[in-house]
Amino acid sequence: MADTTVKALALAGDFQPATEADWRALVDKTLGEAPFSSLEKVTVEGLPIAPLYAPAPKPGAPARAVPADRAWEVATLTAHPDPARANAEILADLRGGAAAAVLRIDPAGKTGVALGSAADLARALDGVILEFAPVALDAGFLGPQAADWLGAAAKASPSALVRFHLDPVSAFAEAGASPGPIEAHLISAATVAARLAETYPQAQLMLASGRVVHEAGGGEAAEVAFAAASAIAYARALVRAGLPMAGAFARITLGLSADADYFLTIAKLRAARAVWSRIAAACGADPTGRVEARSSRRMLTAKDAWTNMVRLTAAGFAASVGGADSVILGNFTDALGLPTEFGRRQSRNAQLVLMEEAHIGRVADPAAGSGYVEALTDQIARAAWAEFQAIEALGGVIAALAGGQIAAAVGAAKAARPADPKIIGVTAFPPAKETPVEVEIAAARAATGAPSASLPGPDGACAPLRPMRISEAFE
Repeated sequence: MADTTVKALALAGDFQPATEADWRALVDKTLGEAPFSSLEKVTVEGLPIAPLYAPAPKPGAPARAVPADRAWEVATLTAHPDPARANAEILADLRGGAAAAVLRIDPAGKTGVALGSAADLARALDGVILEFAPVALDAGFLGPQAADWLGAAAKASPSALVRFHLDPVSAFAEAGASPGPIEAHLISAATVAARLAETYPQAQLMLASGRVVHEAGGGEAAEVAFAAASAIAYARALVRAGLPMAGAFARITLGLSADADYFLTIAKLRAARAVWSRIAAACGADPTGRVEARSSRRMLTAKDAWTNMVRLTAAGFAASVGGADSVILGNFTDALGLPTEFGRRQSRNAQLVLMEEAHIGRVADPAAGSGYVEALTDQIARAAWAEFQAIEALGGVIAALAGGQIAAAVGAAKAARPADPKIIGVTAFPPAKETPVEVEIAAARAATGAPSASLPGPDGACAPLRPMRISEAFE
């Protein structure tokens, strides 16, 4: 019988193992008179990043849901003001490989779909089978009304995959004001969510998002801390509305941003899971949280917008490697206007190529054991935990917003950003002749009979976290 034993080929057998001293000698030779410290960096929040890391002694194991048929859920966002056009976009995305849709609602038709009633929402979702294709909402202060509209569209089907994603805290933080007391909006959202939870056992009720901090220029730890503090506020409100603590945590999704700095994004998502796990375990809830990652808008450029395709692909890679359960990539023309079908197809296909061709996601946590990523994950998690505790000491996320502490932290991180950032296509390697891109031109449209989001009582106020784009000052 032939010997079929395969002997291992020692490709590095003729080379002596390199030590850190060997590496330092080569680096010193390359740097010349420049000090070794010139290779060291810090994040905008002061977290150190070293040029070299030893292997992690023990890989971290952040809690993560086990994927079913796909490594993550490919989702797309629709914001065209015309409900009929929004419906066509959603159906085209689902036919083109997306698994879920996010509907941004704005009755005025300026920043989202012009919906003002349950009938309008039903028109936008015509032909979408909610038992197979999850639909999430992004409705700001109109969240409770929009949740009821989505509940009506689901027709009380217990298997409907609806995500109401009520998030009044983010709406308050971005606007700097609330139509009526922000506490009343929180109570209203939780009351509606608790009522719908009985009908829709698979529904996600609240979205505890830190993206408003990111889009305003904040750092990674501040974003995680804001999301964690929002989750606590929502869990408390849901419990007061009648849900058990464990049930409340199970119905909250963590919302985080993903940008082109993939190492920071990977570490941030892993750190967020560690923070969530600690909070949920302390509350007697399942430590496995659900994370929705949405691509950063602040990283996108209006000049040489084609380069945004690379940024979005890097963000999608980071979100998937970081362990996001659902990934929403924006469109490469988002800094200019509404996307064409070409732009939406590029957004879908970037994720599909990462998943189906590059096979990102075949490993549950591919960054585990990396000295750099493990150290950065631990640093962000510890810093986020400290900021979360500081927010809670102030009385919670609403009190910290009203007192200006969160805006101050975001402002400090924004001020720490380089004054001369290298942005491909804008400040670095700008094109000699820019190739124009097409955007969708939508006619002005507003919904008729839209309900008011105002609640009785004095309006809430806080220092606003206005979204920004890093390249805007250079365009």
